[in-house]
Amino acid sequence: MMRASVKACLLASLVLLGACTDQPPAFNSVDITGAAYAQDFSVPDVTGRVRSIPDFSGKVTVVFFGFTHCPDVCPTTLAEISAVKKALGKDGHRLQAVFITLDPERDTAPMLAAYVAHFDPAFVALRPASLSALADTAKAFKIYYKKVAGKTAGSYTMDHTAASYVFDTHGRVRLFTRYGLGVEPLAQDVRRLLAGG
Repeated sequence: MMRASVKACLLASLVLLGACTDQPPAFNSVDITGAAYAQDFSVPDVTGRVRSIPDFSGKVTVVFFGFTHCPDVCPTTLAEISAVKKALGKDGHRLQAVFITLDPERDTAPMLAAYVAHFDPAFVALRPASLSALADTAKAFKIYYKKVAGKTAGSYTMDHTAASYVFDTHGRVRLFTRYGLGVEPLAQDVRRLLAGG
């Protein structure tokens, strides 16, 4: 009787494993579907128009916080998103990058416009209207940032969270993408979201 019970358990396990293989593959990014944070923002773009996630309905939107004087993480991330857009081919126009500056004191609207256009003319740059507005937005997205003094008087850099949030075509936050994920893994995630995943 014990052997029969063990066989039954093994058979049940195999059935469950078989069912698991029918599930769609996991995202390469961290799936945060249903998160209570990173829901939306209300931040002016470089023309002064206040933008929010619903403005990008129908597109997969990648939101990244950074600053134009960033030596590595920010340009690398924006270049990667640009490469993902190209990798999507005819669906590339359905990917939207949104860059929110963590350094509105230094990042003027013209500077931000030129910066994101260098990576893709369709990328959107946002500039919080005040330091308190920046703090509120960063808090809503659980973004860490801190001004770090430079080697000369008055110079500084910014430490900040090196990751992006990805929203689906319905404006729901779905993924947390760590820095350096890579073009093809992120492109796979975007394709899945575009397909309704």
